[in-house]
Amino acid sequence: MLALLHTSPVHVPVFDALRDEEAPDLTLHHLVRSELLDRARAQGPDAVLPDITAELAAAARAGARAALCTCSTIGPPAEAAGAALGLPVLRVDRPMAAAAVATGPRIAVLAALESTLAPTEALLTEEAARAGRTVEVRTVLVPGAWERFEAGDHDGYLTAVAAAARDVRDADVLVLAQASMAGAAQHLRGGPPVLSSPRPGLRAAAHLVASAPSLSGLRTM
Repeated sequence: MLALLHTSPVHVPVFDALRDEEAPDLTLHHLVRSELLDRARAQGPDAVLPDITAELAAAARAGARAALCTCSTIGPPAEAAGAALGLPVLRVDRPMAAAAVATGPRIAVLAALESTLAPTEALLTEEAARAGRTVEVRTVLVPGAWERFEAGDHDGYLTAVAAAARDVRDADVLVLAQASMAGAAQHLRGGPPVLSSPRPGLRAAAHLVASAPSLSGLRTM
């Protein structure tokens, strides 16, 4: 079983559909905690570490062999909580970041939330160092996009992201920092490659489950 930690319920059907395509035998256990994003934005990602640790520990006791955090803002504390518990935890944007670094040195990151920018830029720098590459990361905050997302205007949200992506110049690859942005790639043709996180993240997390050792040594709270 794979536990998925979300900060919006919109991700549940997206990852269910991806599971059906990528790993149909994999059982998903969805944990939706929207308040974690609100608190992380107000107080910083470390403020939600205790809650994330509790959620992941409970998921492991329920049978999860690994976890995937689908929120870029709380990805760092989620991975830290997994390391403390002895539970394999992957932030959904890590495989995307590795692919971006491999694609080219000039990386443009688009985000709807300012709180996503620093964790994503840090992740790209980390993956570049791991690969022995040098990258130039440019960040773009899409104006008004998050307000549309919160209002339930999903089409308007993706349209705003795609419009901002078309304005980017001199980039080897575009990174859609949040999982909720993935659909914007369908509106973009011709330009540099556009990378999103849900599919590669789910694929990598399924591999984690398949290769995870017994969790009999899980460190509980």
